[in-house]
Amino acid sequence: MEIVVVIPARYGSSRLPGKPLCDLGGKPVVQHVYERASKARGVGRTLVATDDERIAQAVRSFDGEVVMTSSDHPNGTCRVAEVVKDIDCDGVINVQGDEPFIDPVLIEQLVTAMEGNPNIPMFSLRYPLEENEWDNPNRVKVVVGKGDMALYFSRYPIPYRRVPGCPVYGHLGIYGYRRGFLDLYSKMDPTPLSESESLEQLRVLEQGYPIMVPLAKGDHAPGIDTQSDLDWARSVIGGNKP
Repeated sequence: MEIVVVIPARYGSSRLPGKPLCDLGGKPVVQHVYERASKARGVGRTLVATDDERIAQAVRSFDGEVVMTSSDHPNGTCRVAEVVKDIDCDGVINVQGDEPFIDPVLIEQLVTAMEGNPNIPMFSLRYPLEENEWDNPNRVKVVVGKGDMALYFSRYPIPYRRVPGCPVYGHLGIYGYRRGFLDLYSKMDPTPLSESESLEQLRVLEQGYPIMVPLAKGDHAPGIDTQSDLDWARSVIGGNKP
């Protein structure tokens, strides 16, 4: 399979404006994402998709590949769909532009899952969520069923824990898509649950398409959604974590 990695990055985050350009150990956040994603084996091009010239200039400054997109996209997946419409590929890995600690192994795991499950249109990854994060709406939760198929994603702590022992999984900000499914997704209307939760992947489930969400095998660390996330990232970037 010919796989490309696309990193959607926008400036206008409501919780942390300009976060792709926030300094992290002397580099902008988006550069950390790009450099780590580029280390993944089994993929071809890695590029950033943005509608902001400031981000584009930052990417060019470290010799990264960047594509300018429309500013009208409702989410990152639609931005990715615009970028790859003229790229000859079989699949696309979407790495969020606020994941500076993304492990290349996770990208490789998605590539393997895509190659081994040709009838599944969309993929992501999950990880065991620490109890102190269960009530954090910025840590998206996922419930899966047989074959690692997603049943639901939520910012609310799911599943309800009437009895102890049922694991709670967080959702990692990385997706894999079949090339043709991206075209289909970009034409889907917003759905009630995706709008209510502000989670783009719920649009796929509500339209009746499956999402496979295997347990992540590589290292994982929180993405940068808030100032506190950025402060944490800055506190560890010079050491050995994550």
